[in-house]
Amino acid sequence: MGHGAGMERLPKKAYERELLRLQAELVKLQEWVRVEKARVVVIFEGRDAAGKGSTIKRVTEYLNPRVARIVALPAPTERQRTEWYFQRYVEHLPAAGEIALFDRSWYNRAGVERVMGFCTNQEYARFLHQCPIFERLLVEDGVLLRKYWFSVSDGEQEKRFRSRLEDPMRQWKLSPMDLESITRWEDYSRAKDEMFVHTDIPEAPWYVVESEDKRSARINMIAHLLSTIPYQEVQRPPLGLPPRPPSKGYERTPRDMQTQVPDHAASLRD
Repeated sequence: MGHGAGMERLPKKAYERELLRLQAELVKLQEWVRVEKARVVVIFEGRDAAGKGSTIKRVTEYLNPRVARIVALPAPTERQRTEWYFQRYVEHLPAAGEIALFDRSWYNRAGVERVMGFCTNQEYARFLHQCPIFERLLVEDGVLLRKYWFSVSDGEQEKRFRSRLEDPMRQWKLSPMDLESITRWEDYSRAKDEMFVHTDIPEAPWYVVESEDKRSARINMIAHLLSTIPYQEVQRPPLGLPPRPPSKGYERTPRDMQTQVPDHAASLRD
């Protein structure tokens, strides 16, 4: 069995209290990024159902979507398959004052593409060679790059798959390829180990998030991210509501000249 089996869950009250505190710090970080014109890239990788997506949701919950963007790319198009591999990711990198959160990233080639045979051995080898060079270029250019690997045991992954299969709200999170990852557990383990050997570099190290307990994983990842960026609270100019000027006789268009949304809520009040 995998590691961390039977790990005790963080109590909900303590989790929610600390999450809110960390989210307030993320808002401060966002303001610092905006004012300092920083560029932040956070990569979320890990096995299916390891908790990447739910962590990203908690990270962005109170952030401005113009500052913090989630990048979750679909499979490459025919044209993109003929481009330099990193090309389609480059256009999603942040400009000054932006944070890009990659829900999976260029590491697709070292994971799913490698295991499922979607790339050639030559393309895979070239990726392992180019990836550290690519990331060093980003870091050298001043990009703050953080890479998180969400680690989950085979037993816990299967449990999460099962609960997704039974939940109509979360079935979309499962694809046939996700389910096939159960039968290829060891292939994915080997691919991940090989990927780490080549891409866990001093300039852009991998940070492993123990993700057996989702609550702990979210708290630990956000706290760690905040600890690695030298942000400070930015003083915002005080805002006040201006007085409303007196009316100049405007009259609203009659409601029956516009298409109103039906009052569905009324049926709930009865």
